[in-house]
Parts: sequence; C-alpha cells; structure tokens
Amino acid sequence: MFAYYHFVDNSPNIVAERSEEGEMELVGIHQENRNGEMGGKNKYKRMNSELTEDEGFYHQKERTSSTRKYVFACAVFASLNSVLLGYDVGVMSGAILFIHEDLKITEVQEEVLVGCLSVVSLLGSLAGGRTSDAIGRKWTMGLAAVVFQIGAAIMTLAPTFQILMVGRLLAGVGIGFGVMIAPVYIVEISPTVARGALTSFPEIFINLGILLGYVSNYVFSGLPSHINWRIMLAVGILPSVFIAFALCIIPESPRWLVMQNRVEEARSVLLKTNDNDAEVEERLSEILLAAGNTNSDKYEDKAVWRELLSPSPSLRRMLVTGFGIQCFQQITGIDATVYYSPTIFKEAGVEGKSKLLAATVAVGVSKTVFILVAIFLIDRVGRKPLLYVSTIGMTICLFGLGITLSLFKEASFGIGMAVLAVCGNVAFFSVGIGPVCWVVTSEIFPLRLRAQAAALGAVGNRVCSGLVAMSFLSVARAITVGGTFFIFFRDLGPFRRVCLRSRSRDEREVSGAD
Repeated sequence: MFAYYHFVDNSPNIVAERSEEGEMELVGIHQENRNGEMGGKNKYKRMNSELTEDEGFYHQKERTSSTRKYVFACAVFASLNSVLLGYDVGVMSGAILFIHEDLKITEVQEEVLVGCLSVVSLLGSLAGGRTSDAIGRKWTMGLAAVVFQIGAAIMTLAPTFQILMVGRLLAGVGIGFGVMIAPVYIVEISPTVARGALTSFPEIFINLGILLGYVSNYVFSGLPSHINWRIMLAVGILPSVFIAFALCIIPESPRWLVMQNRVEEARSVLLKTNDNDAEVEERLSEILLAAGNTNSDKYEDKAVWRELLSPSPSLRRMLVTGFGIQCFQQITGIDATVYYSPTIFKEAGVEGKSKLLAATVAVGVSKTVFILVAIFLIDRVGRKPLLYVSTIGMTICLFGLGITLSLFKEASFGIGMAVLAVCGNVAFFSVGIGPVCWVVTSEIFPLRLRAQAAALGAVGNRVCSGLVAMSFLSVARAITVGGTFFIFFRDLGPFRRVCLRSRSRDEREVSGAD
C-alpha cells in the first residue's frame, strides 16, 4: 500500500510514495508559488489511503477534551452542596435583620440561630461518612440536598422562632452531609493530573455561595419585612434543584462501586474520567487492593485512635499544632465578620438596611476574588509566604477596624475605613489562613494518622466557629464592637507563631515520619 502526500504551502511541492517497508521514494518535484513568493511553512495533506497515526492522535485529543469537560462537570455538580453552606452564611447575615424585626426575637435567640449551623453541620459531616459507605457518594449528595430542601422550606414558612430553629437544624444537617461528601467524591472521580485543581472547587463554591447570599439580601431587602427574609431563605433551595438534575448525569464513585463488587461498572466510570487507559487499569488495581484491605483497615483505625488518645511527645506537639491552628483560624473572628457584617457597618455609621446590605456585597466580592488568588498561588509560592502575608494583613485590618469603630464611627472617613478594613480582613483571610490551614493540618501528620487527626482539627474548627458566632453580639454589647475586634486582633499573635512554627516542624519531622 502507498500513501501520497504533497506540500500545499509556498515552498516547492513534493509528491512522494512510502513503500510498505517504510522507505520514502521521491516521485516528483514541481514549483508552485501562489503568492509569488518562496518559503513559508511546509504543510502536507493526505491524498489517499489512511494515516493511522494522525487519526489516533486526533482521536486521543478529542477523548482528552471530552474527558476533561466531563470531569469538570462532575466536580461542579458535586460542589453545588458547598454553595448551600456559603449561601446560608451570606444570606443569614442580612435575613437576620428582618427576622429580628418580624418575629421579635431576642439578641440571644439571634446568636443561637446564626451560630448553631456550624455545630449542627459538624454532626451531619460525622454521620455522612457511614452514610456514603452505605448508599454511595452520589446518593449521599442527593440525600443532603433533600434534607436541606426540607429545612429551607420549614424556615421559609416558619411562623415562630421555635419552628424556624427546627428548619435551621435540618438545613445544618443537610449542609454537613454535602460539605463532607463533595471533596471525597471529587478526589475519587478525578484523574491524577487534575485532582489538585478540582478538589479546590468546594472552597471556591462556598465563597461563591456567600457572595450570592449577600446579593440576595440586597435584591430582596426592599420588600416588606414579613416577606423578604422568607424569599431570601427560599432562594437557597434552587441549588438543591440543580443537584437533583445532576444526579441524572454524574456517575457513582468508582471506589464505592468496587466496594460493592461492581468492578466492571467502576472500570466504565474510570474510562469516562481518565483519558489514559494505562492509568485506568492502574487506578482500578489500587482501588481493588485498598478494598481488599478493608477489614485490616478497621483494626488499624482502632490502633490509630489509641495512638491519638495516648500520643508520644512528638505526636502530642503535632496534635497541639494541628488542633490549635484550626481553632485559632476561627478565634480570629472571620465567621463573626461574615455573619455580622451589617451589624459592623451599622456601628460604623452606615444608615438604612439597603445601604448596609450593599456594603456586604463588597465583602462577598473580596472574599470570592481572593480565594481564587490563593488557589493560583498556593502551589507556586508556598504555604509559609501566604501565611506571613495573610496574618500580617489581617492584623493590620483588625487593628484598623477596632480603632475606626472606637474613634471614628459615624464620620464619613470612619465609614470608608470600616468598609475597607472588613473587605481587607476577609481578603487576607482568603488568600492565606483560610485555605492554607487545612493544608498544613494534613501535612504535619504521618500518613497513617492523617485522616483521623484532620477530622479532629475539623471538629475544633467548627466548634470554635459556632462559639464565636453565638457569642459575638453579647460580647460586643459588653465591651463594644470595636473592643471585640481588638480581641480578635490579639488572637492573631499566638496564631502566627503556632502556624508558622508548624510548617518548619513539618519540614523537619513529618517528612521523615511519612
């Protein structure tokens, strides 16, 4: 068989034959200069026969493109549950103003309503592990959406504070399920080459949800106070509807399928999410090996918990560091800043609910933009430089906010400084402390202890978040809002020392322990 080619650019045209043995024979040369010039790039096209190599190249390129789009869609749909958490945080900051006016709730009830979500979502996350093993990752996401929808519907129609709390608790459980399962599903579905970027999607979507919550507050704030907060909360049901649609598209996790002895289905999913057949078989072998060690893993888990409860001196230092930085992350008051930003701006002198909620939109934009910056920089710049920049920036912003609210409130200069300080605080948090703390917590522990130790850190993080959110108004009433931010400012000193020291210890000790 022969294949014929000729160059079709401005250079001399060459017609050649390739024999079956692969030798090229020149059969004709002629000049063609369509533009009256010589030179240019040489290009060739096939005149007859098939070129298997080219077709294989283009087929592989199309498969790679299709696979990336499919995996990207799966990661986006899985991250929709994270939007629920972000939206709830953002929307409650504004809705609470109108709930307080409509249902005549006390300040303590307001704190409990806002802060209970963090604690309850932790319970949902703890239950989510066993649930996802029983019914699968995909349907756990569906269960999370259903539970949240029920909770959001109850909150929307609640005639009293007690019924509103029932809906809030259910919504918290649903959010806990969703936030736990999203990163697990994305890790198990993603190809190795894209796993780092795709697992950052839940964090991005949380911040996007916060921004959407702030925008919803502003858009519906002009309605009567007995209606607007209900609509704000009801809008949170929409992402759950998209999740129901997503369940018809996304596949089940291949790891869970293997655990259910559905190996061929797992291979089919891996073929859809990986463009390299060799990697498919390699990942399937790893999953099969891990599934075969399930029983031994259960005994190993018990041994791990015994080691964590009776730690060696080096492990004790790691636990103090990992648990400590997670607690300090929340003790710096970031959730209080996000939840109560309208209260902060009102203290600064911003008048009118519409203007208050418009200012919070700027906070949401700052937080969302800078989490994207952090994701871009974290593997390029490193953890420690981002922590330096983040802690120094937050220290300056919190101190500036405390000074502004104490000395310059209700002045036009003070209002501008307060908005700038709050936006700067959430921006510096998002670019460093926010995402890096979770990374550092996982990196300082040996592999055999990493999952359980990271879970302990998450418990500390959520509990501290709830405590700060549920006590902010009471503390502010006792020592003023400005005084409260001076406390948050002081908390950053030990945080910076512990967090930065943990990285050096990680580099010295844990690399060898792994």
